[in-house]
Amino acid sequence: MTDLFGIHWASIDRIVLLPLVGVIIFLLLKHLRHRLSVAKQLTHTRHEGMFLQNFSALRERYKFFLGAAALVLTFFAMLLPQWGKHDEQIVQEGRDVLLVLDISRSMLAQDLRPSRLMFAKLKIRTLLSKLKAERVGLILFSGSAFVHCPLTADYKAFLLFLDQVEVEQFSLGTTAIDRALLEAVQLFAQSKDRKNKLVVLMTDGEDFSQDLEQVKRVSAEQGITLFAMGVGTIEGAPVPKFDRSGNQIGHETDASGGVAMTKLNEPLLQGMAQALKGYYMKMRQDDGDLDELVSIVQRYEKEQFSEQKVSLYEHQYHWFLLFAFICLLIEWLL
Repeated sequence: MTDLFGIHWASIDRIVLLPLVGVIIFLLLKHLRHRLSVAKQLTHTRHEGMFLQNFSALRERYKFFLGAAALVLTFFAMLLPQWGKHDEQIVQEGRDVLLVLDISRSMLAQDLRPSRLMFAKLKIRTLLSKLKAERVGLILFSGSAFVHCPLTADYKAFLLFLDQVEVEQFSLGTTAIDRALLEAVQLFAQSKDRKNKLVVLMTDGEDFSQDLEQVKRVSAEQGITLFAMGVGTIEGAPVPKFDRSGNQIGHETDASGGVAMTKLNEPLLQGMAQALKGYYMKMRQDDGDLDELVSIVQRYEKEQFSEQKVSLYEHQYHWFLLFAFICLLIEWLL
């Protein structure tokens, strides 16, 4: 409950500090009783003004109640009381960052643990924690490509879409990067006024595209900036094979019957990044690659996403602090 006594409490979670306030008041009360008990032992109440000229039992009680009141008022101020509303225009600004994730079977290789795909998904989660106000979208691709999550500033919703990504659910087995780029071009075409169109491609670079060069030219003409992030190792790893229950039953084989190996194709990704005026980065175990990516993204100009009118409560905690100060001032003067 955030509304009580007609007041909206913005930090009601701080109510957990209430027992501490009670303990402090109890200690103050105990101290007061101790002082009154000592004074009573030293002299009779009728003669306390003669022998204890600077002591007054009534004044001590007043000082206790004023101090306790100041403490309680300060506690209420910490709960951030609010009442009254005002309208405010909220302008949301940032950059559009479209994540394009490879979900082909080669992404099941385990040269990055637990697999290339899972490693990339964990990287995306970390990336979102480092971004500030950007809109993010997600395109999945293998032999075909589709928008799995449209551009959104709701990171929680985005992560729900990301959690659904599994190779066995969507993959056609092969990889066609040209389809993924074309899907990104079509998505950004819906926002023609965007100055910056940032695409983060996460793939191992294995590609069976039929028209990659033409799509690269179209992407460049549409102003796409590509950040290619290589997933995997140059040494490579075999492609595991799973049954319908998700249990590994061996490895994929090539045309000659041998174990199919998959290696990170850095030259392809470096060439794509250069053609689209972007950057190539190899995914690393630490977050240095993501820090570099975020640093570069933040150099691009922010653009306005939306503008909306919202009603906001007005903070009123200063009244509680004011009365707490008055109580302490009177207590000091006594």
